[in-house]
Amino acid sequence: MKTVFLFLLLATACALAQEPIEPPTSKIPPQPRESWTAIKLKADDKPAFPPPPAGWDVKRDDFPHGKLEMISYDSKTVGTRRMMNVYTPPGYSSEKKHPVLYLLHGIGGDETEWARYAQPEILLDNLIADGKARPMIIVMPNGRAQKDDRPIGDIFKHIPAFLVFERDLLDDIIPTIESRYSVQSGQEHRALAGLSMGGGQTMNFGFAHLDRFGWLGAFSSGPNAKKIEELLPDPAAAGHLKLLWLSCGSRDGLLHVSQELHAEMTVKNVPHIWHVTDHAHDAGEWKQALYWFVQKLAFD
Repeated sequence: MKTVFLFLLLATACALAQEPIEPPTSKIPPQPRESWTAIKLKADDKPAFPPPPAGWDVKRDDFPHGKLEMISYDSKTVGTRRMMNVYTPPGYSSEKKHPVLYLLHGIGGDETEWARYAQPEILLDNLIADGKARPMIIVMPNGRAQKDDRPIGDIFKHIPAFLVFERDLLDDIIPTIESRYSVQSGQEHRALAGLSMGGGQTMNFGFAHLDRFGWLGAFSSGPNAKKIEELLPDPAAAGHLKLLWLSCGSRDGLLHVSQELHAEMTVKNVPHIWHVTDHAHDAGEWKQALYWFVQKLAFD
């Protein structure tokens, strides 16, 4: 299998500057889909939304702000205490229950990646103030479910830990959030989204547990996303979804993964949003995807 270098962009802060880095020395372990390929645009690879408006990601001081805090939890899955970043909206209190978005990072990231790349606390504060997004809690965990969960060394050797994370998410993280915060439980109040590796995890975990997640967002999905035969053996089951979002940049060497998912869902008659911008596998792509995605979360 070919080595992939754009997939590694999100491993370091170089991704923020959209600078290329050297390809890894090791081979990627076998994945459900091919990794890096030549980009071949198709007729429907177009934006579903325009570029965000001016000031969309600038902190404003004319309204109350939410809170971003790092918390720890006991992971029975991993057998250690782990960390996750949690955003609570302006005016959060135990008197009102909120829906939750579980937001997953890429192969080289951790629980701080989304805060560094996209500042979701600013995006959500602004959107909530403008009446364009519902107040929600956003949980940003570490998707590398192993005791040494730092993105160091050969990050591709950590891929098995991203598989283990399915149990950490379901058995440890969600119960922790629902015991510590005032949240609305149930599939219709719970969303799952992620970038690259996290996008593949979203597809794999979300479709495997449609009774747990009603809203799915895959941004620049990695090759870890399973094929449609495994994701959705019964197309009728997708009727449980409130939203399926698929997006990617037209200059991303992993675009074919999202194209394949889009094509497979189209053949299976699964309603979804298909959003292709002029970005690469970069922070700008994921930030604008999050901006539009949260506005579509019309939680019941």
